Amino acid sequence: MDSSDRNKPPQPPGGPHLKARRPKGNGVTEDAFDLWLQRGLHQLYDDVASEPIPDALLRLIEDDRSRKDK
Repeated sequence: MDSSDRNKPPQPPGGPHLKARRPKGNGVTEDAFDLWLQRGLHQLYDDVASEPIPDALLRLIEDDRSRKDK
């Protein structure tokens, strides 16, 4: 697996048209495609989501909060 493969979501099991349902321990079923999509999105975006929020954006948020409080 090269580095370009890391940026691609995994192939869906049986294709996106497959509607295999798998019961979970609490009786809730998950669609196989939904599970594939969730894992693929986590694989692609977890690194970005864990990055710190830039200081300039934090200042904008705080300025907006202070304006709303007035």
